[in-house]
Amino acid sequence: MIADFHFLRPLWLLALAAAPLLVVLIGRRTDVRSQWRDMIAPHLLDHLLIEKAGKRRLHPVHLTAGLIVIAAIAAAGPTWQREKPPFVEDTAPLAIAIDLTETMNATDVSPTRLERAKLKVQDILSLRKGARTALFAYAGTAHMVLPLTDDANLVKTYLAALSPGIMPVAGRDTGKALQAVENALSGETVPGTILFMTDGIERTAFDAFAQYKGRNDLMVLGIGTAEGGPVKTAEGQFLTDATGARVHAKLDIDALKALQAASKAEVATVTLDDSDVRWIVRRIQSSFAQKTAEGVTRWYDAGWWLTIPIALLAAFWFRRGWTVRWAVYLIAVGTVLSGAKAEAADRSFADLWFTPDQQGQRAFERGDFQAAAGHFTDPAWQGVAAYRIGRYQDAIDAFARGDTAESYYNQGNALMHLDKAEEAIAAYQQALKRRSDWPEAKQNLAVAEKRKADKDKQQQDAQQEAAGLDPDQVQFDDKGKQGKEGTVQGAPQTAEMWMRNIQVSPADLLARKFAIEAKDAEP
Repeated sequence: MIADFHFLRPLWLLALAAAPLLVVLIGRRTDVRSQWRDMIAPHLLDHLLIEKAGKRRLHPVHLTAGLIVIAAIAAAGPTWQREKPPFVEDTAPLAIAIDLTETMNATDVSPTRLERAKLKVQDILSLRKGARTALFAYAGTAHMVLPLTDDANLVKTYLAALSPGIMPVAGRDTGKALQAVENALSGETVPGTILFMTDGIERTAFDAFAQYKGRNDLMVLGIGTAEGGPVKTAEGQFLTDATGARVHAKLDIDALKALQAASKAEVATVTLDDSDVRWIVRRIQSSFAQKTAEGVTRWYDAGWWLTIPIALLAAFWFRRGWTVRWAVYLIAVGTVLSGAKAEAADRSFADLWFTPDQQGQRAFERGDFQAAAGHFTDPAWQGVAAYRIGRYQDAIDAFARGDTAESYYNQGNALMHLDKAEEAIAAYQQALKRRSDWPEAKQNLAVAEKRKADKDKQQQDAQQEAAGLDPDQVQFDDKGKQGKEGTVQGAPQTAEMWMRNIQVSPADLLARKFAIEAKDAEP
């Protein structure tokens, strides 16, 4: 600690010279003997001066000089240890890329390699509660399934929908997957980890791993066994080759070892227990702690502790008879004391040290979104806080104060919760005008359009049914299932009902999304 001691703003130490200079100047000004020395003979001056009884050793100028010294040291920012900046994540972001080639349906690992990988992901989510996780899928192309999120249930929902059948291009391109994941994490303020869950990495991808210069750690978990096993199809049958023999897929252990030797990637194979998962989580957190200590942390400014002795010394200005003006110190100390008395209320005390947005961020991190919404002045954060507590109209009003792609995107999400699909479509379209290559906005626009089409169809069916049935008659369909099934438009759907509707077939949504992205990527 002594070796690390230094000042963050050392130029403020130049103010220390003002302390002795002030003492000298005030001393000469108040020294009556020196003022009259050139006018009155010394033997007479001793008899003319009346010394005050009990001459004080401590004068206001000495106290002022002391305050200058302490304030200069505080402003210089003494420090000897590091800390994480406020609002920086305490856990590393994790991006999981799952191989969706056909061989991931091999049965040498029960029930299949892919299903075992999904179980391992769920175990990782359980050990990293509250941490942000992103999900990617790749085969011949690579796609983002979910961006970084701390909603484990949402990750599990889309995780269950992953299968080789949703991939638009067959084959395996791990190098392209690495590039896609790295691009998605490029905007993060803290380093993270990229984890590949696969039953093999092609040797043509070794260069991409060996030449990787990003700040994220690379890990590979091999799923399968060296002995291998038959591969199942989507229909549950075993995959066969041209001769009718079952396709037998093996885990290429030698290729995984070669990858580890050729790059900085950490490689392991799946285990029957959770030791592989615990190894992954430990490596993620230890690497994150090391990297944040090196590049993300900052020096802790301990200068603010010196405000306590400054306040105590300023209290001496209340002594009767002191000649230096103390009104400024009285106001400052009164403000501090009034804030300290209000500490129980917390708000007025916090106002002395934090801006409204900083107070809102503190409440947001505690999960107190109600208080956060009341503190924030930034419209984007106001909207996010209101969105979290279900005040969707307030969130829309806050987001509408911005004119960015993000503000329109967030308006669209809130409008969908209010079951206003048509207005949400307009909001998503505005977001895409400002950021045309936003896959999440495209996906949500497709969901909103489908929701609007479903509502229009429900209304049309209800109108047709009402127009074709005489209310004074009871009609029976004697042709059994040849009749047309209709639905009656009921009460508006709640947010929870809407969420269930958009998750009815996440596999279809992903397949459509991946197909659009693959088509857009074609030269």
